[in-house]
Amino acid sequence: MNNAQLNDLKQRYVANGAASPATQFADRAENALIWDADGNRIIDFAGGIGVLNIGHRHPKVVQAVKDQLDKVMHTCQTVMPYEGYVKVAEKLSQVTPVRGHAKVMLANSGAEALENAVKVARAATGKNNVICFDGGYHGRTFMTMAMNGKVAPYATDFGTMPGNVFRAPYPVPYHGVSEDEALRGLKMTLKTDANPKDTAAIVLEPVLGEGGFYPASTSFLKAIREICDEHGILMIIDEVQSGFGRTGKMFAIEHSGVEPDIITMAKSMADGMPISAIVGTDKVMDASGANSLGGTYTGSPVSCAATLAVLEVFEEENILGKSQALGDKLAKRFARWQQDFDCVDNGRNMGAMAAVDLVTDKANHTPDADLAGALCKKAREKGLILLSCGLYGNTIRFLMPVTIEDEILEEGLAIVEESLKELVGSKTAATA
Repeated sequence: MNNAQLNDLKQRYVANGAASPATQFADRAENALIWDADGNRIIDFAGGIGVLNIGHRHPKVVQAVKDQLDKVMHTCQTVMPYEGYVKVAEKLSQVTPVRGHAKVMLANSGAEALENAVKVARAATGKNNVICFDGGYHGRTFMTMAMNGKVAPYATDFGTMPGNVFRAPYPVPYHGVSEDEALRGLKMTLKTDANPKDTAAIVLEPVLGEGGFYPASTSFLKAIREICDEHGILMIIDEVQSGFGRTGKMFAIEHSGVEPDIITMAKSMADGMPISAIVGTDKVMDASGANSLGGTYTGSPVSCAATLAVLEVFEEENILGKSQALGDKLAKRFARWQQDFDCVDNGRNMGAMAAVDLVTDKANHTPDADLAGALCKKAREKGLILLSCGLYGNTIRFLMPVTIEDEILEEGLAIVEESLKELVGSKTAATA
């Protein structure tokens, strides 16, 4: 079927809230390229929203999935366990920087990982409250919608959210929230809303994802660790988007040296297969009763096979080095854009987790969400998938595979530049 026919089916049968606004349908893909149902070639700078750090259909992962299909597709691991689940748990325990010996629970999605992390934290501490941060994003289930630090579009239409979730400022100096102000806000939350003796966990992303790709400083993360230790609160780090090599480390928290009690992960964990994990200190993870954690599809044998293959690829192909090198290339390009365009500001990256902001006024950091939307639309028309994000909707984030070929990377970045010139012009053109 072609794009037009598929769009007709989408309009007839897919719920509006779940339907993609895109009119092209993926037919096949390889590394950083997708071909749609009409045969058009598209460069992918989104990676399924950070799911494809090692590219579409990495051969090693594809082979591992095919091999697993010849053995076992499903048994429900709580009914009949299998090797893949325990091998993934072993590997993640070895590479995840939580305090002490780590134990693992596997789930299906990032939201499920966060839901279960909260369950584990409440069981381990006997407390109920959870503190999250402005701009944070943790999922679309009810608990995670309550945890998100942004209302629209995730919780706009869905009524009352679960209670015992409280908010603190996330440090984004560019938008006027200093580290000191963020810590003051957190301490005030602990005084005014979430009594420490009733607070199970503080949950944060080491680099905001949907919130705009702003990293927390090492000193801020250390301060959070100290506050948690002082009050017997668990520190939960959400690495769903920042994990599995995006920042040049396996997990972004490693840049700080801080060891949390629990880390959640998903997205690039299995290069496109649905799986997530909650990895935590053994005593914490063992706190809840027998059969208290799980689900019918959690830790699917096929997804476990993909995860084990991904971890081998990281070891064999220097993915972390490639992530850092890609980040360096993007940083240099961002610096040039900031010189060439009055609308491009605040280029930033941690490894290949990279972004720029679009503004109407650099001096005042005034967000330009309309331009961000127009840029993504224009880029798509030229054959490039580009994503915006951020609390103000004006951040352009770059989530191309870290395995992207240099010539494809250059082609995609050139489309961004060409699109900006068509939308707003450039300093060079203005002075020519």
